[in-house]
Formats: sequence, structure tokens, C-alpha cells
Amino acid sequence: MAARSFLPEPNKSADGASGVPPTPDNIESRDIRSRTTGTTIEVIRKRSDFLAANRGKRFVAPGFVLLCHPRPESHPVHPDLKRFGITVTKKIGNAVTRNRMKRCFRALMAETLPEHGLAGADHIMIGRKQAGEPQFADMKSDLVKGLAHLARKVGK
Repeated sequence: MAARSFLPEPNKSADGASGVPPTPDNIESRDIRSRTTGTTIEVIRKRSDFLAANRGKRFVAPGFVLLCHPRPESHPVHPDLKRFGITVTKKIGNAVTRNRMKRCFRALMAETLPEHGLAGADHIMIGRKQAGEPQFADMKSDLVKGLAHLARKVGK
């Protein structure tokens, strides 16, 4: 077993990203590939991207708030790539509850975003506290309805 090094690799920057902007051909393994369509959606990890998406349009559902923000032409990410991010705060519950909600959101995005998401846009799901455990089918229908609503509002 090789020793671990905390120094960045020579072809990568300090934050772990290579100098090449991601395209559908060179997506890293931490991104999600849809089982049905085979398209890849990238996961948003930088705070600045979450803050930029907060300026976008929103759709409110009982279990989540969906934000959609088209990326500017000058953005380094490939313009046809669909990206998503998930935010679940401590107001939702303990770590088990938050992790369960994040797993559900990741599964929802992997199923619906490749077909219904907007290319060239960032999609953010923000968890909302509910009285009971939400049904996956209900959340999926809300997400599809929200993506269609945001597609009309954004105008793409």
C-alpha cells in the first residue's frame, strides 16, 4: 500500500480540480450517471455556485424548494452540462434524518434531471421539514412538475 500524500498532484490544482473544464466526456467519477439515459449530471460542491444559484428562479413543494439558475456564457463549466446541489440544514432533524433526505434527493435527481432538467443550468434542492416521511413517488411528481415550471420561467 502506498503512503498517502496530502500534497496536490502535479496536474491538479490545490482544490483537486484539473485545469480542464468538465465536459460530458471528462466527468469525474464522483458525478452521477443516469441509468436510464446514460447522461451525466455534475454535483455542485462550491459555495460560490450555491450562492449564484440562489439568485435564480424557485419552485416550492411540500418537501423541498427547487432553485434553478442558468449559468452565464463565461462560466468555465460546459454549457450543455446539467448540475445539481443539495442543501439540508440542521433544522430538518438529526444526522440520520438529514442523510436519509439527501439520499432521497440524490436518487430523485439521478432519475429526473437527465430527462427534465435544463441544460446549462444549476439546480439546487433545499430540504423542508415535513410532518411525516414523504413518499418517493409524490416527491418525484413534485420534482417533475417543478422542473417544468422552472423551464417555463427561465425561458429555455
